[in-house]
Amino acid sequence: MSAPSDSNSAPRVRIAPSPTGDPHVGTAYMGLFNYAFARRHGGKFILRIEDTDQARSTPGSEQAIFEALRWLGIEWDEGPDVGGPFGPYRQSERLPTYALEVERLLQSGHAYRCFCTRERLAELRKQQVEAKGKFGYDGHCRSLDPETAKARAEAGEACVVRLRVPDEGETLFVDGLRGTIRFANAEIDDQVLMKSDGFPTYHLANVVDDHRMGITHVIRGEEWITSTPKHVLLYQAFGWKMPEFFHLGLLRNPDGTKLSKRKNPVSVFYYREMGYLPETFVNFMGTLGFSMGDDVERFTLAEMVEAFEWEKVHPGGPVFDPVKLAAFNADDIRDLDDEELYRRLLERVLPRERLMPMVRQTKERIKRLDDFVPYVACFFGGEVDYRADWPKAQKKVKKRARKEVVDALKGWLDEIERDPRARAFDAEGLEAFSRDYCEASGFKAGELFTLLRLASTGRMATPPLFDTLEIVGKDRMRERLRGFIAFVAGQPDWAAADKK
Repeated sequence: MSAPSDSNSAPRVRIAPSPTGDPHVGTAYMGLFNYAFARRHGGKFILRIEDTDQARSTPGSEQAIFEALRWLGIEWDEGPDVGGPFGPYRQSERLPTYALEVERLLQSGHAYRCFCTRERLAELRKQQVEAKGKFGYDGHCRSLDPETAKARAEAGEACVVRLRVPDEGETLFVDGLRGTIRFANAEIDDQVLMKSDGFPTYHLANVVDDHRMGITHVIRGEEWITSTPKHVLLYQAFGWKMPEFFHLGLLRNPDGTKLSKRKNPVSVFYYREMGYLPETFVNFMGTLGFSMGDDVERFTLAEMVEAFEWEKVHPGGPVFDPVKLAAFNADDIRDLDDEELYRRLLERVLPRERLMPMVRQTKERIKRLDDFVPYVACFFGGEVDYRADWPKAQKKVKKRARKEVVDALKGWLDEIERDPRARAFDAEGLEAFSRDYCEASGFKAGELFTLLRLASTGRMATPPLFDTLEIVGKDRMRERLRGFIAFVAGQPDWAAADKK
């Protein structure tokens, strides 16, 4: 179906997350601002799934995006699960559309086939690093005869399709928050549009889908500003009307660095599992880059929608301050009446599906019913105290240097993000991953498993380790392991101290 008519003045906006991990706070943040703008002006809010990274995309991650947004009260009008007149809403289901549009660009000369191998591109990158000059593709295949290139591709030779960026001049666009932004064409790379596997890159799919879905306003993070001139060139090549662009500031840690899971929890589910109220979390995100005016910081989603205007949005990088969020949440919990708080506790903290795994793990270990609560306390809350049982754990790794222990724990934390078995964070997958990690890192299983046991619970005596990790959960475990790493790094040197 073609895009909506220009005569339709109601805005159409979208978010387009990749289903490649836990639902990110940044996705919720962008969703909130798109939702508020659309609802304020009687428009449509679309959820599109950018799943062209087939190696990392998973159905579970897609469902998690749906669940996280709905937990926050952010509903969409069109999307993969609700349908709509301009679907499908998964990029992997739109491949024929991209192939058709790429062929148009090839025929018009705005794109060309590139046969450069990975080896040549790696060598080119190496030379550019050594020369400390301009990075990017050098146009090696730009001058190939189009018919010859087409014949080579049809004969089965692997190739990609690149955007032919003008050699001279500049490309500009107007950002609704930042004014006119200009880029010299000489600094814009001949970006890949279609990969050799027939899947589009973000740049092509983004522009094609936004046009065909009638997106009128593109509201996204400032990290996409440098990509926007490529999108502008594509709109011009196709002869399509461009949407309006608004680039919001990136969320930042209190120290000014980009918000990342290495420093702070970034999964929406972490905040849900740790007991933050959804309305509080939405209110807190609404204060990041948006001002209601008159120093008003406490407001509902409906009130934000009613007051939303671009003049109230600030493009600077807003600070995601966990202390402020916790203070908001404490105030809102106190404002709940007792019956409502009781209902929320049963619904979020004590639901049957959460307690049953704990029941199964503890019934062989408790003597009285009242023993249950202290025994499972480690499965709730964030930080735990490692100090009491640290001497016992230390004996297991006494032949290891402190730095070696810290590096092993950091490596485990990093690798769980990459290993498909560990991403699901179930006991079976975690054990298989952890045993392979021990073999690769040279750590004995008994050493690493002892450290993980203490890091996850603050105890040396727990139910089976990987069942314990599954119940603790990915987000809580990630936070605790970061704390444990800092704790170990700050300990005095022991017998096998770092050798110089």
